[in-house]
Amino acid sequence: MKRRITFIQGSEAPFDPSQSQLTKDALLIRALDAAREERATFGFNELPSELWQVLKQCHELHIRWASEKPYNAVAPFSSRVSPGLHVFLTPIATDQPLARLCPLLKKIFSDDLKCTSPETSFTVPAILSERFASTSSSQFHSLLPSLSNLVTYIQQKACRASDAECQNRAVSILSADYVDIDYDSISHALTISGYWSKSPQGDGWTEEIKKRELGADKVEVGLLSSEPATEPEELKVGGFLAVVRENDNLKPTLFSFPSRHHPLPHDDKSSYTVSFPSPTGLHPTLQISIPRSSLKPPPAPSDATCALHTYLTLPSYIFADKYQLSTTDPLFLKSHNLVSLRAVSGETDLEAPDWVVPRWGSNLLLEVATPDHYPTQSEDSGKDWDITIPLHLRYLRPSPSGNRTVSVPWPVVFWACTAEQGTKMGTNPFDRVNLGWDGLFGPRTMFYQLDPSPSSGNTTERGRLVEEITVPVLPMKDGEEGASQARTIEFGTVAVIVFGFVWVLWKLGLVVWSSGTGGSKRAAEKRNEKKDK
Repeated sequence: MKRRITFIQGSEAPFDPSQSQLTKDALLIRALDAAREERATFGFNELPSELWQVLKQCHELHIRWASEKPYNAVAPFSSRVSPGLHVFLTPIATDQPLARLCPLLKKIFSDDLKCTSPETSFTVPAILSERFASTSSSQFHSLLPSLSNLVTYIQQKACRASDAECQNRAVSILSADYVDIDYDSISHALTISGYWSKSPQGDGWTEEIKKRELGADKVEVGLLSSEPATEPEELKVGGFLAVVRENDNLKPTLFSFPSRHHPLPHDDKSSYTVSFPSPTGLHPTLQISIPRSSLKPPPAPSDATCALHTYLTLPSYIFADKYQLSTTDPLFLKSHNLVSLRAVSGETDLEAPDWVVPRWGSNLLLEVATPDHYPTQSEDSGKDWDITIPLHLRYLRPSPSGNRTVSVPWPVVFWACTAEQGTKMGTNPFDRVNLGWDGLFGPRTMFYQLDPSPSSGNTTERGRLVEEITVPVLPMKDGEEGASQARTIEFGTVAVIVFGFVWVLWKLGLVVWSSGTGGSKRAAEKRNEKKDK
């Protein structure tokens, strides 16, 4: 196993050399106010058998989990996905089913995942350009508030019972803001990355980072801070690097690299809120509110073309009408502050109830409109810029109360800007790819993320990046009485359908019989007239 630990400090909390001490055996840090990314890389021989049995059938497998709690995403870790568990899969052989994948995902993450098999539960992402797109062949999502199952799995499968350090590192995952798991068949290595925007204790990072005698082959540590970049498409970081038990001193460093993901400038940092205005009913409207003063275009290169987008991840019980959103009607688009529907994938059946939908849900990429005028912070900007997206709820199973509560993750909102020709984005040591929405753009596209801010929004439960909607359903009691009620409704429905069918046949029979009788009488009258003549 190899570990890479990176601390990123902001300009408001400069690094003090007295906060670190490198010894022969460890790196000691004290009260370090910084964001942290930790990455561990495992070889095949270090993985449980049930895990590599699944991985060897995958060309690529990328798992992204993001917390429902808001967090500060600093450069170079500024990219975002909607809250929950995202799985992106490209199998080696498309004609061989991966029967073990869903059971393994349920074991590692949650038994409640709506995952039967990749063939029936995963969706196929939209491909906007066969030439430039770099998306996986299928994807899956589920709302997952906690990674407690993953922690238990790591403790049982990767840690010895007596290894307190390994057990504690596994527990630290519970406080992570996001966790990435990546595998590809070329490297034959599994990488697990976690990001913490701040220390869980709130008073900075204080710990002793060691290289264990057994386990880690290499432990690299970076104490870095963001620096002003020379070029708009680049990020620059500087600070100190060290390899534990190999270096005697912290080595100063300063380097820059082109990056696809950028934060917006600190002074103009944009935020947004999400809500479902009441009453929601069965046709709720998702509203994204952005302060007008925060909607200035990003500091991209002068010749770049930028557009504001939002990417929605919708569970199976809520969906968008792709025919409605793909309209070119200028009045409809202007009334919702939309430009166009750029991509849609997943379950978009307009009639199916949720209990017959086999796949997890759907994704939408929308280009949204922006104001013609961008007021400054000192100006009275008036109301927020509201983007509204009409959605529809599927029929859900009955409940005793006549209502069910469903959760909808917040979408991500970002600027997408073109980069200069020849810009290479593959040299970023902190690059984060396979987010679902990034593969829908060209490889040289630059993204500027807006920050979700539930603390100032009209949310059902403040402090979460998930909205809850109360859905009216058929009231029905639980237990045997409820089952009897369901059978009564079912038999009654069948009886009404049969009665209606019989009634229609009876009416048709009367028409046919009356037509046949009348025709016979008229034929007989004509024959009698001919005889009389």
